[in-house]
Amino acid sequence: MHPAGQVIEARLQHLETHLEQENPILLSTVQSFRVLDSVAFRMGLLEGDSSFATQIPWWPLISILGTFSAGKSTFINHYIGDKIQRSGNQAVDDKFTVICYSKEATAHALPGVALDSDPRFPFYQMSDEIEKVAKGEGDRIDAYLQLKTCPSQQLRGKILIDSPGFDADAQRTSTLRITDHIIDLSDLVLVFFDARHPEPGAMQDTLSHLIERTIHRNDTGKFLYILNQIDTTARENNPEDVIAAWQRALGERGLTAGRFYAIYNPDAAVPIEDEALRQRYETKRDLDLSEIHSRMEEVEIERAYRIVGALEKTARDIEERCVPLVSSTLEKWRKRVLIGDAVLMGITLLGLLIYSINAGYWQGFSFQPPWLATDANSLIPWIALLLVIILLTAIHFTVRGLAARTLLKGLRKKAKEMGLKSNPVGSFIRSTKPWRSIFRKKPAGWGRKSRKQLTDVVQSTDTYIQTLNDQFTNPSGSEKLLAAETPATAPAATETADESPVVSS
Repeated sequence: MHPAGQVIEARLQHLETHLEQENPILLSTVQSFRVLDSVAFRMGLLEGDSSFATQIPWWPLISILGTFSAGKSTFINHYIGDKIQRSGNQAVDDKFTVICYSKEATAHALPGVALDSDPRFPFYQMSDEIEKVAKGEGDRIDAYLQLKTCPSQQLRGKILIDSPGFDADAQRTSTLRITDHIIDLSDLVLVFFDARHPEPGAMQDTLSHLIERTIHRNDTGKFLYILNQIDTTARENNPEDVIAAWQRALGERGLTAGRFYAIYNPDAAVPIEDEALRQRYETKRDLDLSEIHSRMEEVEIERAYRIVGALEKTARDIEERCVPLVSSTLEKWRKRVLIGDAVLMGITLLGLLIYSINAGYWQGFSFQPPWLATDANSLIPWIALLLVIILLTAIHFTVRGLAARTLLKGLRKKAKEMGLKSNPVGSFIRSTKPWRSIFRKKPAGWGRKSRKQLTDVVQSTDTYIQTLNDQFTNPSGSEKLLAAETPATAPAATETADESPVVSS
């Protein structure tokens, strides 16, 4: 049984059922996540019905971000061939919308709780995250999220996320929290800008936050920057100037790299009378749209590598970042306990000494209280000694608890800055339980067995990557190998294309 209990085990089994049909290569990674969970539960890095496997989306995820007038919804409607999203020059939708495939012939809109309670989607338990930054807002999850289903074949095998317009957002803090969350989880991020507002002032502070969050990441390749509605520049015939203006605006905020596209929706385009000019704009649009759509179709492959990468990163984070962080905090705790014990016990013993001197219990350097000389009270010295030991023990454990509590806030802050998926605070608390000696330097549950299990998981990720490479590549170019692989891999590829996250209403 999974350490977290029956609830999370049922979810993992449900996930395995889907992966068995969709991508058997990833099926083995679930078992590796189970191993990580067992290590984390032993150390206190995970608690309750939780699992590292539920912290990542298992289906390809494409997020579409930008200002309210950048044409995000129009782009989505054109891509899936259905007007599922409302569009307009003003903000028409104030929620994050998750769009996925459904076998139902009619599109449906479901409330945010459908996402908050389903670990298959990227907003699982997002209400808890919202509650952390906006007290009381976690109960209003439907005000932030919604799920839409559509029978479009373009949605098979992937999930789209349409963000609300950023400008004039009254729920900005929570919106930014959700935005950062989906950026971290996404396989592909399309960042839209409005070509009708090329001046730098059109970028509001929230969009600036979005750009500044991307420039220092190690996965910048998944960001595509799209200048939409470029057809509005046809009258001046200056698309290059508009693109350059936006690139300068982004460069001022530190973005100096990344693929930049210029597109417009053919269904809502401004009429271009000049034939040569129209062909020039259409050629550029079709070329860029083709590249964007191609990247969107490749997310399933990128998703598989992302999950294996997340598995390896989680295993390494436990050994290389969580354990050192908890160990260093334990060292600080140990020093504070020893100093606290020395001070408080010293004061206590000094107080007892002063009391005994004032009571006349000392004859020179000889301790001779009246009750020590009588045979009738022979138990009194032992009772007195026991009381002193109990007092000193109580002082010690009080100091332990106080010293631990003084370190929790700093540890939480450090863990947040490091972006850890595990909970080092829980490991620290478990490591400072009363029955553990303050001189034990390693976190609770960390030893040879845990280290070996993490090493095995990291090594297994190499095997998973090689298996993925064998599925998608053939470096040797061997026709014999291709001929041998084709019968086995072709059905799997077909099956993968037909499978997707399905929501039935």
